[in-house]
Amino acid sequence: MDYLLTEQQTMIRDLARRIAVEKIKPVAAHYDETEEFAWPIMKVLAESDLFGIYLPEAYGGLGGGIMDMCLVTEELSRACGGIALGYAGTALGTLPILLHGSDEQKKRFLPDVARGKRLAAFCLTEAEAGSDAGSIKTTARKEGDKYVLNGTKQWITNAGEADIYTVVAITDKARGARGASAFIVEKGAKGMEFGKKEKKMGIRASATREVIFTDCEVPAANLLAREGMGFIVALKTLDTSRPGVAAQAVGIAQGALDHALDYARTRVQFGAPISSFQAIQHMLADMGTQIEAARALTYSVARLVDSGAKGISKESAMAKLFASDVAMKVAVDAVQIMGGYGYMRDYPVEKYMRDAKITQIYEGTNQIQRNVVAANMIKETLKK
Repeated sequence: MDYLLTEQQTMIRDLARRIAVEKIKPVAAHYDETEEFAWPIMKVLAESDLFGIYLPEAYGGLGGGIMDMCLVTEELSRACGGIALGYAGTALGTLPILLHGSDEQKKRFLPDVARGKRLAAFCLTEAEAGSDAGSIKTTARKEGDKYVLNGTKQWITNAGEADIYTVVAITDKARGARGASAFIVEKGAKGMEFGKKEKKMGIRASATREVIFTDCEVPAANLLAREGMGFIVALKTLDTSRPGVAAQAVGIAQGALDHALDYARTRVQFGAPISSFQAIQHMLADMGTQIEAARALTYSVARLVDSGAKGISKESAMAKLFASDVAMKVAVDAVQIMGGYGYMRDYPVEKYMRDAKITQIYEGTNQIQRNVVAANMIKETLKK
């Protein structure tokens, strides 16, 4: 389908696709097996100026938007969802600064991100605060011209590899959710440590660790927005970033379908390619249709975000939940089409299936996304 991409967006997509095919696809199995972080690929992305495509020109970026970021994320994920997450996770960690940072903070941090010199990470989740983000226990107390952070963030993408961390912590327990604040913490800060690298079902090329704060000192100048704005920063960040998860899911689904199609054309049973069997054709047709629908919704919401529209929580949640459900279904069907071969690690579709699952879980489970969608739909009817 023609999604009316601009000339620059077409160039960005084609560049990302070439990197995915030439640089990522040949090493995807290696990084999945070793669980190493793909720094050589991050260097290629940095040299190609892809880290800065969604950042303003004033801060070293190319002046694009979330749509541009989604195009890159989709193409990279088509080759490997785990490697792509080093890129997409940096966008997630950077968005709080882009959305709520002061001009001085943006000038300090965004140019290095735009050049790919420093990766970023977003620290919200804790052991007792997943879907219920309001239950976070990490605290930040003001002491003169600094804040002192204590607590542990869990399952943080890019943790240990990133240099810039946006962290949500409680500054006033008495105010509940309104007592949270957001901070920029730089790797190497005194009192900041990382837990072991988690061993995961999928996205194994992505680094996932705890981030531990023990009397960690953060300059007061690193407070984002103002005290008490932490959850607003977090929610607006997630509303903006969820199309990126949807794009990752679309890319994973498309990659799984690519392999299933290639296999169906060449696998011969009963004297004919299995692609000639109606049962297989119907599966492929459904997979292709579902992917195109997910892509259309994802691009539409990404453009909505870039338009500056307010109140996008419903649409953002719709894109994330629909695309990730499609990714999981398509990946499972790809394994089914390939039969026993699909189940073997010598073939890549089992990896796509493992990678797809996390898109239904992180940045808000799809059950939570449905709550968000329904709540907004009900609220809209009350206004009529």
